[in-house]
Amino acid sequence: MRQLSLLFITLIALAAAATPVDSVLAAFDRKRDVASANAFFKTLRNEQFIDEDITYATGTARDTLSRDVWYWAAEYLYAGQQYPRAISYGERALPLYTGDDAGDCLNLLAVVNIRLGDWDKAAQYAKRCNAIDRRSGDPDMISSSLNTLAAIYMGARQPAIAEKYILEGIEQCRRAGNASRMATLQGMASEVYHTMGDEQRSLMHATRAWQIEDSLGRADRAAVRLSQMAAALLWLKRTGEARAALDKAIPVLRASDNKQSLGIALNQSGGVYLADGDNNAAAACYREAIGIFTSLHDLYNESHAQLGLYNSLKGHDNAEAMSAMERYKALKDSLYDIETAQSIGRTSAELDNEGLMEANSKVRDARRRTMLIGIAVAAFLLMCSGIVWWVMRRRQQRQSAINTALESSINELRDKYDKLQLHYDNVVATTRATSADELTDAERAFLEELVTVTNNLVSRGEADATHIAAQMNMSAYQLRTRFATMSDEPFAAFILNVKMKRARHFLDRHPELSIAEVAMLCGYNDAPNFTRAFKRTFGITPSEYTAKGAP
Repeated sequence: MRQLSLLFITLIALAAAATPVDSVLAAFDRKRDVASANAFFKTLRNEQFIDEDITYATGTARDTLSRDVWYWAAEYLYAGQQYPRAISYGERALPLYTGDDAGDCLNLLAVVNIRLGDWDKAAQYAKRCNAIDRRSGDPDMISSSLNTLAAIYMGARQPAIAEKYILEGIEQCRRAGNASRMATLQGMASEVYHTMGDEQRSLMHATRAWQIEDSLGRADRAAVRLSQMAAALLWLKRTGEARAALDKAIPVLRASDNKQSLGIALNQSGGVYLADGDNNAAAACYREAIGIFTSLHDLYNESHAQLGLYNSLKGHDNAEAMSAMERYKALKDSLYDIETAQSIGRTSAELDNEGLMEANSKVRDARRRTMLIGIAVAAFLLMCSGIVWWVMRRRQQRQSAINTALESSINELRDKYDKLQLHYDNVVATTRATSADELTDAERAFLEELVTVTNNLVSRGEADATHIAAQMNMSAYQLRTRFATMSDEPFAAFILNVKMKRARHFLDRHPELSIAEVAMLCGYNDAPNFTRAFKRTFGITPSEYTAKGAP
């Protein structure tokens, strides 16, 4: 009866905690029809999670509805730090994408698995996303997936490999000219060099990231960059500057409800207070950080907070200090080791109790039994030790094999790409003009006609090589070949560039148009796909662009 009561109370609590999005999402999972899909997106709009109304017409394919609802559900759950549920919905959406349209979903799954510390899965998704981005030839998209790969290797404690990815990502982003993306990449570079112990470089990249975020008016992200600057400044013993940076960052992080970054900033603040000899203020920061990381199940950052709390309390409050140290040690051990140690401790205690309960009338027999039990326990402990050693060895070998295979696979892909790129560059160097000034009048006229034809076909949703070539009285092969002699960019990137320039034109000069209307004028059948393409190109959504201007 008591168990039923507890179950009933639990169900009531869960029902009370359910959000409106949870309710409409559950309804869609049951029905998977147009009405429930429209209700889901209307709720996202009401909660200001998306910028525009998204509606589907009667007769929309069920797989299309499921793909879009499940992907956006994963985005929503990720933003709410419900990582296991986000993965569940992202993995349900992924098989419904066709061709190279799955890049956003793959990137999301990689990022969520990073949050959960599953580096193997994260790397699998990130590699697939990067392969799609490289096929597109879009430097901005390539820089995005390179940043994700760098984050994975940072989580796997391999900063030297992460450094290679992040430096290539920064170079690709320079080609793309995306300021928003550059801030993210510079921030990751700061983390990489901080982990490698190169605090001067860490500070340099964090400062660049902060300058970009500040110029874009993004206070919450600028606060994260200030926290990264403080980490480097603290190690450089520039505690006054570190304190000033954190004093600006922490209030903004509190207001933005970015718990993860707030907890990290509090850890750093505790370190500054410790360096200044203010142990009480340091302990207060570490206690708050522990509360945050415990709620987020972030064992890695909690361990740093527990160690900081120990250092701030030792010599003042030894009881709480030792409690913090014990928790720190526990976090550093595997769950298997903890359970084994506890089991051995219980066995030893039981044996001690048996020795104290010897019967006076049968001393000799009791001693014999105790000796036999001791031998049995010793054998048992020896066997446990062997099992523990074997299991840990197998884990290390398996993880080493996974890491080796992952690195080999990534290096193989990079080598193939470098060889193809080298071959491509050699051909280009001998067959095409290297600047607009070297184009002939005929080539300029061809490019002008190509842009005009592409623009005309974009609004009809027919801007592809086949339709463009037909309008220009040539085959698609002839079109691609001739275009390749005059431009370094892939033909698909050229079409996307035309669409995005067209989008900016309408957003700049026709504020009376809705985002959905601009999407249609730029060849997109629905606003979500247009919004994703625009954000991947410029780093902000169309609504943010109209409010703040181009990045």
